[in-house]
Amino acid sequence: MGLRFRKSFKLAPGIRMTMGTGGASFNFGPRGASVSIGKRGAFANSSAFGLSSRTRLSSPAGRQGRPSAGTQRTAQSVTVNVSVGVTDQGDLYFCDASGNALPEAWAQAAKKQHPEALKQLIQGKCEEVNAQIEAIGELHRYTPSPLFKPSFSPLEFPVPKPDPPKLRKLDFLARIFAARRRRIEAENEETSRQYSLAILSWENDFTAHRQRETLRKRLIEELIYHDVEAMEQHFQEVLQEIAWPRETTVALELQDSGQVALLDVDLPEVEDMPKAVASVPVRGLKLSIKDMTATQIQRLYMRHVHAIGFRIIGETFAALPTVQQIVLSGYSQRRDRSTGQLQDEYLLSVRVARKAWQEVDFSEQGLAALDVVNALERFDLRRSMSKNGVFKPIIPFG
Repeated sequence: MGLRFRKSFKLAPGIRMTMGTGGASFNFGPRGASVSIGKRGAFANSSAFGLSSRTRLSSPAGRQGRPSAGTQRTAQSVTVNVSVGVTDQGDLYFCDASGNALPEAWAQAAKKQHPEALKQLIQGKCEEVNAQIEAIGELHRYTPSPLFKPSFSPLEFPVPKPDPPKLRKLDFLARIFAARRRRIEAENEETSRQYSLAILSWENDFTAHRQRETLRKRLIEELIYHDVEAMEQHFQEVLQEIAWPRETTVALELQDSGQVALLDVDLPEVEDMPKAVASVPVRGLKLSIKDMTATQIQRLYMRHVHAIGFRIIGETFAALPTVQQIVLSGYSQRRDRSTGQLQDEYLLSVRVARKAWQEVDFSEQGLAALDVVNALERFDLRRSMSKNGVFKPIIPFG
């Protein structure tokens, strides 16, 4: 299906979703400190769980052989930095500072010496993983108030000005040998030349940054109130600052000089949802992975889809003060049962007036108490959905 509206753009994910032969998974957090939630459950990537401590571990007992003179005098011990992680099966693993796996005897020693710390680590990561899953259905909790007025906040130029170089001084030998003096002088000339080029490049970049900021200030404080193209640009920039669960395509058309906004949103598929949650067993140092039921997955998807729509509606009213009415329609890709081909199907379509939107409590407490699925029912809504969140295709508003 072609996009219905003129302006379209992609929203990059802040919660990374990856697809593989084993299914879809979400990765939360920066590279090197992320938690993955996928078909096999929740697990740390590398040493993401990051428990590090200086731990005295006695040399593994049980090695047979002639004791050395040192071991005859006293039992040897070593102090190591231990990094702890959890595998995709939920088991603890231990690495040294170089990332090498610790010998099993040392790993057992670490468990005996720090059981409470390890339990806290596992419990904390269990709560973190489950909170991230829950957050998929709570994107609406950061929706801005429609009373918000866009304001310009200048951005600092992120690149520091290059420091002047330290030139080589002529030493005693350079005063005696002309060749050495010429070599040092040539090095200093080249260093000064490179510094001049760096300063010129920095000044050009700084000037371009100031020009962009001047244009951005005018766009926010003036142009978005009467220029449709400026409205589209500002709206795109606002949405692209938000961390979305997956790459999302949004199509926009502004009508009546910016008073009406028509939005089409490419929604995720239910297959993209996490399939498992984490728990901590009463016994043992491990993270247990429990599959979610089909109903739990479908209901999470239901909340997620409605939260996306609610959030984008709110961001639109907040970013574009001239908009008095929004029509947002969300579609997803489904397999046609008669052909097996992928096709776009609209799952919901809602028409919202600014005046009615302002009746929602956008305080932190208000949004926390809000049932986002029921919230859209207050407006003109087209949706065919079971109580467990199974959608049927609908015809959207034009």
